[in-house]
Amino acid sequence: MYTEMRIPRLRAALWTSTRGDSASVADGAKHNCEAQEEWNVGNNEVLTSSQIFDAGIEDWRQLAGPIRARFPTDDFTQGLVFVNAIGEAAQKANHSPDIALTSTGVTVTLSSHGVGGVIDDDIALARRISELAAEAGLAADTASLMQAEFALDTGSGDRAASFYAALLGSEPAGVHSGGDLVDPTGQMNSLLWWQEPRENSRFPLPESAVPQSWHLDVWVSHDEAENRIAAALAAGGQLVSDKAAPSYWVLEDPDGNRACICAPMVH
Repeated sequence: MYTEMRIPRLRAALWTSTRGDSASVADGAKHNCEAQEEWNVGNNEVLTSSQIFDAGIEDWRQLAGPIRARFPTDDFTQGLVFVNAIGEAAQKANHSPDIALTSTGVTVTLSSHGVGGVIDDDIALARRISELAAEAGLAADTASLMQAEFALDTGSGDRAASFYAALLGSEPAGVHSGGDLVDPTGQMNSLLWWQEPRENSRFPLPESAVPQSWHLDVWVSHDEAENRIAAALAAGGQLVSDKAAPSYWVLEDPDGNRACICAPMVH
């Protein structure tokens, strides 16, 4: 039975170069002290979702912890030039953003892995990357940003974790107190976690007509959640509960299987 979805704490993104109640991998090279002094503008205090929102980084959105931006490109070559520029900026910042380059765009995820969240230095690098995008004539696409997680409803998380770690070649992510797994190679951009059944949920749900052990959590930006919900409802889904909104909404597909739309909590 589906119970309550627990929002994870902040964590580094699950992408490799190439994841208030918000929740979600690489280390860069070392550079000279002058470059570090230029870019280490803030402290190591993890920012809240509201603080990230107040920073005014319009190209970027927080999903399950880190901040992310996607810049569509005309072709692979344009994207590669942009990635190289990001790489130079990241070296000066002594930072290591997670980058996904395809023939249609560049997606950048920022988080400070050492502290498990977004700090001032991430915001500073995000602003610099946006400047580079503007110089290249690239506009951000915030509506398409998302991150998926899969949760298994089980009272035996430790036992399940061993099986799925072997099955997927995964390792503990350290996001959820009940246990979770992440692909260390970055090939699977998703997190698996274990959700124990709860009898006294803050946001109780009606009984499901369909037996279901797995459910999908889809993280989108705070300003895209309603659009994504509307699209799912128009495609035949049903809204089960919005009691936890704007943190998450529970939906059902046409067969009664449940999934959640999740968003970071801002003002």
